[in-house]
Amino acid sequence: MGRLGTETAFQVLARARELEAQGRSVCHLEIGAPDFATPPHIVEAAKEALDQGYTKYGPANGDPELRKEIAAYAGRLRGVTLDPDGVVVVPGAKPVLFFTLMALVEEGDEVLVPDPGFPIYASVVEMLGGKVVPCRFDERNGFALDRATLRRAKGGIFNTPHNPTGGILTRGDWDAIAALGLEWILSDEVYSEILYGVEHFSPLALPSLRDRIILCDAFSKTWSMTGWRLGYGIMPRPLAEQVTRLQINCTSCAATFSQRAALAALRGPRCEVEEMVRTFRRRRDVIVQGLNAIPGFRCAEPKGAFYAFPHVGRDGDALARRLLEEAGVACVAGSSFGPAGKEHVRFSYAASEETIREALRRIRALLAV
Repeated sequence: MGRLGTETAFQVLARARELEAQGRSVCHLEIGAPDFATPPHIVEAAKEALDQGYTKYGPANGDPELRKEIAAYAGRLRGVTLDPDGVVVVPGAKPVLFFTLMALVEEGDEVLVPDPGFPIYASVVEMLGGKVVPCRFDERNGFALDRATLRRAKGGIFNTPHNPTGGILTRGDWDAIAALGLEWILSDEVYSEILYGVEHFSPLALPSLRDRIILCDAFSKTWSMTGWRLGYGIMPRPLAEQVTRLQINCTSCAATFSQRAALAALRGPRCEVEEMVRTFRRRRDVIVQGLNAIPGFRCAEPKGAFYAFPHVGRDGDALARRLLEEAGVACVAGSSFGPAGKEHVRFSYAASEETIREALRRIRALLAV
């Protein structure tokens, strides 16, 4: 347990709730959860599933109909044909990370991990006795992958679009990664449908990598289903069998009625998703422009996801604490995402434009003192 980290955003949220209970006003820009309602047709499908008796255990690897639909849907997005037998449905995206790393990482294994990057990657690798090998992202180039920091390792974890920076991995980046000869690659693509004028490229589209890829995806971001706890991994069939065994030992299965709702998400209309992405793009423009207008701040424009990761020209941990305690702006210190984030903070713009503008006003007022 001493080697296991945490996700600081939840700690910040807890402290923000304490302040609110004391009567303080807080602008919540800490949690990566869309602030939109789950589309109505998905909610209705869940209600129907409950009425139809989807309240019992289901297959450990997921509803066969859903696994087939996931393989078809994910394959269409990436221009490939995927095997439903390689799909494992789990309660959220994190079990994909946890179970596959448990199956693959041995004591002393070196694993490429983004720095900055989603903190659970390094946390689980280190808990399992692996050695984190950081690969960096170039802030002055829109947080593009710094290919010079890539090197040979047992495996690698990559995330595109990228949390916390909003950067993306290009076809050229994946070609460089392929040249490393890694034994396995975990590609976290949970933000793949939240993009701003750029195309998503998945390593599944590269035949040379196909049999080494574990795709991690979920319903939480695209369809604003964070509380439904439903994600999936797509991987080679032998690994899927091992991940299913881990699921049996840990969670038994994902909620069966949530899986029926997920079918409705995959098959249903896209209008709510498209409007959500358009709204995120407007919010992105507001927060990036506002942050860049603050003296000492420098913020690259995110190409995807819903996070801004400005360089703040000072210790990000101290600033994040001051912003919450003194200004009522909840954000996450950049060091939570790795050593490269030390002089950064992360703002989630999964909040109303009004909240974002008020947060910017409070930041300016605090730093003007």
